[in-house]
Amino acid sequence: GITEIHEGIANTGIVAIIEGQGAGPTIGLRADMDALPMNDESGAEYASTIPGRAHTCGHDGHTTMLLGAARYLNETRNFRGRVALIFQPAEEGGGGGEVMVQEGIMDTFDIAEVYGLHNAPDIEAGRIETRPGPMLAGVAEFKITVTGKGGHAASPHECIDPVAAAMQIGTAINTIVSRNADPIDQLVISLTMFEAGTATNIIPETAVMKGTVRHFKPELQDLAETRIAEICKGTGTAMGVEATLEFSREYPPTINDAEKTAFAAEVARELAGDDMVSDDANMSMASEDFSYMLNMRPGCYLNVGQGIGPICHHPEFDFNDEIAPLGASLFARLVERAQPLE
Repeated sequence: GITEIHEGIANTGIVAIIEGQGAGPTIGLRADMDALPMNDESGAEYASTIPGRAHTCGHDGHTTMLLGAARYLNETRNFRGRVALIFQPAEEGGGGGEVMVQEGIMDTFDIAEVYGLHNAPDIEAGRIETRPGPMLAGVAEFKITVTGKGGHAASPHECIDPVAAAMQIGTAINTIVSRNADPIDQLVISLTMFEAGTATNIIPETAVMKGTVRHFKPELQDLAETRIAEICKGTGTAMGVEATLEFSREYPPTINDAEKTAFAAEVARELAGDDMVSDDANMSMASEDFSYMLNMRPGCYLNVGQGIGPICHHPEFDFNDEIAPLGASLFARLVERAQPLE
């Protein structure tokens, strides 16, 4: 059986160890496991039956891939050293990868290098893509609370309207990318939530805006935070409201090690063929907490195409089971090639 199974890491995470034949380093393979807080409208016979819970990002498929690799590696043990199978919870905003790192998995299990993958519904099925250096963006979340003075909509002169002020703040924030950041750099600021009011004839006391900042350079995140804070302060003063900013730095950029990426692409070509592998994929402004593991150890993050269809986080998304063997084989061959028997 499996050499070791360690449960309760980052609450519901698991690290399983398989010993190979002979001494050698430990290679980490990571799969995320969590679902999303949304309904499943895929129409599949195995669709989620729990309202507000659905595997609409394919993490169930990633877990299946890693379990497939685990079964094969455990039966064959055609490698030296050890493999650490990392089953990670809470990738979708919960920071499970960071918690696993904080709890010491990289040192506890002496992991020397680490690999992860994700299905890609915008890539043809069976195609594998990666790139050295920045692969996915870092992300921060922010919340702006604008407090004014509520009252009757018929008497705005007796109120201090937080909605009007919040709209001004939002408009100004949308100029940061075009007027404060170097146009050569990649920075995305998105206002995604606006909450205010309870009735059409009431000017509310408060308005709340939320959004995200995505970047590949930490200094761009610094710029965004500084400018948003300045806009809140300046607009608040000008319009007589109090605008408070909460800025939370979430995942750092996912940065692939050049040497490990070249190795992973070579292994992928053995499995999928030269014409089905790219080591020059486009960078994406999406984010991943696998970045915390790559910050600790060299490694590579890869995308496995699952065929063109509903995108991740769409209610009709359905993981393509036909790519599971490819993902499992990729995981397994990375181990066998990285730590071959002598």
